[in-house]
Amino acid sequence: MMFPNLFSPLKIGTTEVKNRISFQPHLTNLAIGNLPSERQMYYWGERAKGGAGLIITEELTVHPTDMAYEKLIDVYHSEVIPGFKKITDYVHQYDAKIFAQLNHNGQQGDGSLSRLPVWAPSPVPDVLFRETPKEMEPEDIEEVARYYALSAIHSREGGFDGLEMQFGHSSLARQFLSPLTNFRTDEYGGSLENRMRAPLKFISAVRKAVGNDFTLGIRMCADEMIPGGLDLAQVQEICALFEASGLIDFMDLSIATFYNLYLVEGSMHTPLGYTIPLAAGIREKIKLPVFCTGRINDPVMAEKVLASGQADMIGMCRGLICDPYLPKKAFEGRMDDIRYCIACNQGCIGRIGMNKTIGCVQNPAVGREKAWGEGTLEKAAVRKKVMVVGGGPAGMWASKMAGRRGHDVTLVDKNENLGGQVLIGMKGVGRDEFGVIARNEKSQVDKAGVKVKLGVEVTAEKVLAEKPDVVVIATGSQPKSHPVGGADGPAIFNVWQVLNNEAELGDNVCLIDYDGHHRATATAELLANQGKKVHMITSSLFIGAELGPTQDLYLTRQRLLQKGVTFTPDIAVIEVAGEKGAKTVKGFNVYSNIWDEWGPYDSLVLAMGQKADDALYLELKGKVPELYRIGDSVAPRKVDMAIWEGHRVGREI
Repeated sequence: MMFPNLFSPLKIGTTEVKNRISFQPHLTNLAIGNLPSERQMYYWGERAKGGAGLIITEELTVHPTDMAYEKLIDVYHSEVIPGFKKITDYVHQYDAKIFAQLNHNGQQGDGSLSRLPVWAPSPVPDVLFRETPKEMEPEDIEEVARYYALSAIHSREGGFDGLEMQFGHSSLARQFLSPLTNFRTDEYGGSLENRMRAPLKFISAVRKAVGNDFTLGIRMCADEMIPGGLDLAQVQEICALFEASGLIDFMDLSIATFYNLYLVEGSMHTPLGYTIPLAAGIREKIKLPVFCTGRINDPVMAEKVLASGQADMIGMCRGLICDPYLPKKAFEGRMDDIRYCIACNQGCIGRIGMNKTIGCVQNPAVGREKAWGEGTLEKAAVRKKVMVVGGGPAGMWASKMAGRRGHDVTLVDKNENLGGQVLIGMKGVGRDEFGVIARNEKSQVDKAGVKVKLGVEVTAEKVLAEKPDVVVIATGSQPKSHPVGGADGPAIFNVWQVLNNEAELGDNVCLIDYDGHHRATATAELLANQGKKVHMITSSLFIGAELGPTQDLYLTRQRLLQKGVTFTPDIAVIEVAGEKGAKTVKGFNVYSNIWDEWGPYDSLVLAMGQKADDALYLELKGKVPELYRIGDSVAPRKVDMAIWEGHRVGREI
């Protein structure tokens, strides 16, 4: 066996899990009416079916004052029990265990949904939600403890194998523990003993409610990573005291708080396995099983963590959102079939943070497992000759899905490699993992029996000569050739030309950013790394305006500023002019309407939008039996929609 430690069983309290892989808790926004839903049953069940030994649900809210998110499950209502039973029965049929996570978010919420005051240890607003909470009175603390107990009973009656109490990055319990958020002067504040009093009260209430024969653990913030907050040394002491209480059976871990959310949900710029040293630090101090989570998307890394004794259980969250069958594939040694997560955060965290249902850039089936999950793909009733033009993500997915259904598929691309715009985007600073999207799919296209022809410029005549039954146009998009007045002048380049090293820029460069995403910022950082003086102008309120939901904004702006990049926001660029070495930018402030001019620059780089490459589609309309177009050839968007549409069309042909 390739991974003997990863696929060894583990006893956690009274529960034995078949392997060391836990699908970690995270919001899904799939609940309906604050009750468990069928979509959640299939969502968690798909990961159990894919081989995870343990599933931990998203946070379930234990009290009416905690409605930080609109679609949380209200576990304190007994109405949740029938839905829980359906979920736990479904998961158990795949020999997996499932724990419920109980939580009260404390100050990390607002009352706009609950219409109740937010409760917290002290009247300190959270940096993200910014609502001043009510300082909890002793009777409020007692009430939350009772509600924790009630919620635990409902969870056990719902068929769960154990409970996890959220004491991590977003939790009332952590707020009591941390001197950063607890300024009380009564028995619940001040000394560590006092700050632990409320969390221990919550744990004791739950333990009494479920008994000693039921697995109970906590998810602890291993380090708040903020001056004045809990650090690893303090958390080691706290974890040892929790263990000594005899009330808990395991210690799951998270990191940071909403002060530094980019660490809680580390993106592509965050190193793989970035929390492993923290888990190892906790593991040194306690004997209870310790869970390690944080960009561990690879069974090889997971095996090393376990073999070295740094943790006892591997938490995989985004890795199993992206590929629910990662455990099964790793167990069977099918490493080439694993779809590796790239931590782009666009489909998962980026959607959840905007109150949308959970998704994944690389896995269109997320949240739609009943219709699109493993085993739902049906063979085509009639085998057709399918020609897919364009080998980017949209074309690869359409080809793969159609090939798996038994169609005779040919994928043609004018470039020498499959990948499309992914191969350009991955050249931006810190975006190399973006190329994994193409790597993940290349082998799957081959295994689906698709014939691939590269370096072929496709014309309508060539398509018609092949007499296909179906043509799928996935020709992508191109940078706009003339997005602003004067853009056809000298020393003006688009982002593609810069990333492909096709631009003679000089040392002083202005990048006009109408993108707000990595297309602009990763290019600007590349130029700064080359020692160039870079000035970014945008019409948005700030540079990187689209990077907030993916947790890339803070670190991106930090890196750019540290590298000397300067920013001018709020400017609508109307005209660019001048010769090479004397380029100028003219525009006006979108709020004051005052005109201004910037320059001179050696050159200009435009990140000012794309144009659909739809000429072939338009030429073929009405000339082939079935014609589809997908991805950017419909309208320039992000890669998630390219993959989504390729997947859908491949299923429908």
